[in-house]
Amino acid sequence: MDIEERKNKLTKREYIVTQKKGTETAFTGEHWDRREEGGYFCKVCEQKLFTSDTKLDSSQGPLGLRGWPAFDQAIPGTVEYLDDDKYGMHRTEAVCSKCKAHLGHIFNDEETETGKHLCINSCSLDFKPKEK
Repeated sequence: MDIEERKNKLTKREYIVTQKKGTETAFTGEHWDRREEGGYFCKVCEQKLFTSDTKLDSSQGPLGLRGWPAFDQAIPGTVEYLDDDKYGMHRTEAVCSKCKAHLGHIFNDEETETGKHLCINSCSLDFKPKEK
């Protein structure tokens, strides 16, 4: 999918977040407090990235990480981690392994089962409920 196709597929906010490494405002995305069972897919290429059983309660946890969908792990092989030294700090960026869309960042979090906290932008994800 080329740049023009992505611009046509995505909203302005989705494009800025996934293609320009933007961040949506906390507590504004549609998935931050979702509790349904199902899967979370890359908004750009539709690769399945996360499952609801790895989703964290985004109203709890470290103060600066509240308000975005959060997971303690991705489906193996679906998310890549890149060094991000912007804004005078070191962080680890999470991107879709298939299309390289920016998803968010990963942080250490001793409160989770895996010790990790993937803080992901809602607008970089689509949700599909579990089939019954």
